[in-house]
Amino acid sequence: MSMKRDDYGSDVVRSLAMITQFGINMIVPILMCGGLGLLLDRHFSTSWISIAGFFIGALAGFRNIFVFSKKIYEGKSETRRQRNRRLRRSEAAREDGGSTEHSR
Repeated sequence: MSMKRDDYGSDVVRSLAMITQFGINMIVPILMCGGLGLLLDRHFSTSWISIAGFFIGALAGFRNIFVFSKKIYEGKSETRRQRNRRLRRSEAAREDGGSTEHSR
C-alpha cells in the first residue's frame, strides 16, 4: 500500500511541476516583451509599443505552451510504445516456452 501512496505523491509533484512550467512559459515572455515595450515607449515618447510588446509576448507564450504540450504528448506516446514492446517481448518469450533468450 505504501508503494501506491508513493506513486500518488510523485504524480502530484510531477503534475504541480508541469502546471508551474506552463505558467512560467506563459508569463515570462509577456513580462519581458511588455517591459521592453515600456522602455521603448519611454525612450521614444510613444504609447503603442508597450501594447504591441504585450501581444507579441502573449503570442510567444502561447507558442511556448504549444511546444511544451507537444513534448509532453510525444513523451506519453513514446512511453506507451515502450510498454507495448515490452508486452510483446514477454508474450513472445512465453510462446517460446519460457525461454528468456530470443533474437531481437
